[in-house]
Amino acid sequence: MDKMYSEITIPELKLFKKGKVREVYEVEENLLIVASDRISAYDYVLPSLIPDKGKILTQLSLFWFGHTELICPNHLITADVDEYPEVLREQKQKLEKRSMLVKKTEVVPVECVVRGYLAGSGWRDYRATGKTSGVKLPEGMQQADRLEEPIFTPATKAKEGHDINISFKEMQKIVGTELSDKIKAVSLEIYQKATFHALSKGIIIADTKFEFGLIEDELILVDEIFTPDSSRFWPMEHYCPGKSQLSLDKQFVRDYLDSTEWDKNSPPPLLPPEIIQQTFERYMEIFCLLSDKTEL
Repeated sequence: MDKMYSEITIPELKLFKKGKVREVYEVEENLLIVASDRISAYDYVLPSLIPDKGKILTQLSLFWFGHTELICPNHLITADVDEYPEVLREQKQKLEKRSMLVKKTEVVPVECVVRGYLAGSGWRDYRATGKTSGVKLPEGMQQADRLEEPIFTPATKAKEGHDINISFKEMQKIVGTELSDKIKAVSLEIYQKATFHALSKGIIIADTKFEFGLIEDELILVDEIFTPDSSRFWPMEHYCPGKSQLSLDKQFVRDYLDSTEWDKNSPPPLLPPEIIQQTFERYMEIFCLLSDKTEL
């Protein structure tokens, strides 16, 4: 493993945005997204780092951008540091495999979630109301049940705190009917295509979230896509509805935190070394399974 990074600073560039796990810099009219090894859960950035996590998220996103680009164009310009502007090539050790030079877009202010199975906040909403994001579901469903058809369940993009599930009608009020309809259709098509690929590798994509932007009137897929931070990946051989599933994603860390006495309203605890190692192994396993690669 290479050096781990809690933060990637590039003094030569203006910081555009610092996210929970990424730094985004301005590069002329474009952006440079650099993924650290930080991990977040329950709206907190944890004090522990996961080895190579930033590289795994970046390389898996690159795989999926290529896999889905015929459905929707994406913001990627290049991830080859040798093709970056000259000022960045000196930072090759920091940037290699964990960065992308991308187009700057007008980001659509909605998280675009697609669910094929009943889990997470969708399961919590269903237990409370029989619906998720305003979508009425059949009675008597169990946790992790497969839905008859994948559903589109948008959420607000909160600057702080939890994203909040909203109905499709509420999304239409925020971004307009025509754009909402297009995003819904594209999101479902991308999810279906990725699901077929994942199933061929023995993996269920239970749900995922997308972010979109606009360049003039063209819809562009941005941020990350089908990573273990943004999706639930369940090994098909262990799938058993009615309970929480074995996962190859961030849910493993959430489950560990749920087993501690942390109140989720104070600074989070350090992760034990064995949890850090097992998280790395899960992230690396899903990367290798989905991308058909054996190393980063």
